[in-house]
Amino acid sequence: MTINPARFGIDIRLLRNLENQEQRGRGADLRTIIRPESSKVDLEAVAGIGNLQQALLLRFLTPTGEMEVLGHPEYGSRLHELIGEPNTQTNRDRAKLLALQALLAEPRVKEVRSLTVTTRRDRPNHVDIEAALAILEEDAVLNLVFPFEFNGGGP
Repeated sequence: MTINPARFGIDIRLLRNLENQEQRGRGADLRTIIRPESSKVDLEAVAGIGNLQQALLLRFLTPTGEMEVLGHPEYGSRLHELIGEPNTQTNRDRAKLLALQALLAEPRVKEVRSLTVTTRRDRPNHVDIEAALAILEEDAVLNLVFPFEFNGGGP
């Protein structure tokens, strides 16, 4: 199964790591590159499936309501509400629900095939939110991992 990168467009790259992005550096999130043909600095772009990965990660990292002044009051996720809570089964279940709501709000996601929230052994207040997504007009599955930190101490 292959993914047609042209279907996902191009955008300005805002995140350094599309595979494992835990937080967003406010005020320092524009990426630049040196154009080889001119040696001039330009904004870096992200295209294809990377564009969708970035869009999903940004949705997780943006609190719902933060984009209201730009006309997108429902954009984002409510995962930030769990910061400071302990890593308990109840809160992992809440994280799963909030992640599911955010994923289903993305118009390019056709279906969430699986979604798990797993505690990391090396960091007990951290979880990995792992999703397998069916994408519109594609027969491939996109796997996404979003690390999340509760920071609320042990259960």
